[in-house]
Amino acid sequence: MVEISTEQPWRMRAGLLAMLGAAAGLASWLLLTDGGGWRYTEEPSRIAGATFVVVAAIIFGFVLELRRAGWAALFALVSGLVVASVAWWNGRPDQWSDVGPWRLVSAGLAIAIAAPLFQVARDQGRWLLPYPEVHRHAWTNVVIWCAGWLFVGITWLLVFLLAALFELIGIDLLKDMIDESWFAHLLTGAAFGSAIGLLRERERIVGALRRVATAILSVLAPVLGAGLIIFLGALPFTGLEPLWEATKSTTPILLSCVIGGLILANAVIGESAEDEADEPSPLRYGAMALAASLLPLGVIAAISTGLRIDQYGFTPERLWAVVFTGVATAYGLAYLVALVRRRKGWAELARPANLRLSIGLCGLALLLSTPLLSFNAISARDQIARLNSGRTLPERFDWAALRFDFGPPGRRALERLKSSPNPVVRAKATEALAATDRWALAEKVRVADAREGFADRVRVYPAGAALPPELIDAITRHSQCGAEGDHEQCVVRHQAEDGRAVLVHFPKNCPDCAPAVTSLRRLPSGGWGQHIEATVPSSPPEDQKRATARQKAAALRGEIEVRRVERSQVFLGGEPAGQAFE
Repeated sequence: MVEISTEQPWRMRAGLLAMLGAAAGLASWLLLTDGGGWRYTEEPSRIAGATFVVVAAIIFGFVLELRRAGWAALFALVSGLVVASVAWWNGRPDQWSDVGPWRLVSAGLAIAIAAPLFQVARDQGRWLLPYPEVHRHAWTNVVIWCAGWLFVGITWLLVFLLAALFELIGIDLLKDMIDESWFAHLLTGAAFGSAIGLLRERERIVGALRRVATAILSVLAPVLGAGLIIFLGALPFTGLEPLWEATKSTTPILLSCVIGGLILANAVIGESAEDEADEPSPLRYGAMALAASLLPLGVIAAISTGLRIDQYGFTPERLWAVVFTGVATAYGLAYLVALVRRRKGWAELARPANLRLSIGLCGLALLLSTPLLSFNAISARDQIARLNSGRTLPERFDWAALRFDFGPPGRRALERLKSSPNPVVRAKATEALAATDRWALAEKVRVADAREGFADRVRVYPAGAALPPELIDAITRHSQCGAEGDHEQCVVRHQAEDGRAVLVHFPKNCPDCAPAVTSLRRLPSGGWGQHIEATVPSSPPEDQKRATARQKAAALRGEIEVRRVERSQVFLGGEPAGQAFE
């Protein structure tokens, strides 16, 4: 039997993959929609079935060649089974915790890394992975993926245009088909399949696109490299404290820089020494700067994540951050070692390190996509341990996260806490289990926190007056006066006799800004609602600062009153129009 070279044209491929894509689209529609409409099922087994069909079809289209086509079919089936299993393990979408999407991302990442490795092994006929071939297949797959979805978008634009054209002469068939969910699945699948087939048969064009993409990205390497070096050089002078003040965003920003640095550095060094030799010196030095920056950025991200964990304990998101920082640090360490050992020739060591790290990352992502390692269970145990040890007070405990974000382990932990000897813990656990909406539960906690210390943050007139709890709740809902650190920024004049209150709030970060004045009125139900947002007349710029100072001083003295004033307004046919004016 004569084997056919993978470079030999296969003109039937586009048509075959278009039919495969259309069939996969229709099959997914039947599995997800009960055969009609846009209402999708939430049954895990059917979602898993549709996921298997779609993923297997896409992977088969990417790795299919006449040579060893059976290998491609087997790899596609295994890939579809992996992602479908994750979808099934996640359960119903309306019961997914925050871990569910990350498991799917991990499964997709594992397959995306495994695909070029398989393609090279298929071409070689054995487990032999020359780095240039792996690099070429990986970038080619990325280019085809992006170009394929661009083709799908253009196809849909063309269909909409044709539908509008035929509608002009009273033929609504195409317009009616667009409104059908089965047509959307079929057309999208067929368009994407044909795009993969067409691009696979035009390797020269795809290769040119790949070279253009890497050339454009490589130009950005000196820019990002210089920026990261300046950032790291400034840290000894600024210290790390500013980073910790924005701890919630520090880790994502740093990890994004690491990912960007990896992409740009590899765009410069290419698949072999010949590619790197073609790059101008600024690009090569930019790649070296990126290689030197990755490890420090990964370490800072790890410290940032560690601080959050030390302060607030484990959550699934923080455990995922630990994984990401670990991977970033591993790449940064490998690149820095290569740079120290070879300096200008560091890419010779970085390329094989890329291959080894990619294989390890593929295995790690595959493990993380399974329920063998449950970040929900780990987080729930850690949070309960902090609660039981007294490190976290029941009033400060994130009951909404345990109820809605930690999945079944979190709900099981709440069931156990219902029998806690601490009455506050029992009440909070019972309330959390009874909640059906995390936002309503979080709002109760926020209001309770706002009530605590409210008297220290808001000045009340008449002096010594006790505000009704319902009025305090309304004030914390309609303003920033419930936030910590707003001491002496809010003043309330309570007119209990006529059920009215006036709230004056001075923006904390804008001392020269005019105050925000809100009128609140007691409702027949007993609660309080915002009656009108008053507009404070603005002064000329040169007088604004003095006017604001006078208003603030008067408010702090309690000189707040509501006066009836006369205004003019335009009427059109006896109906008022526009705003009242002087």
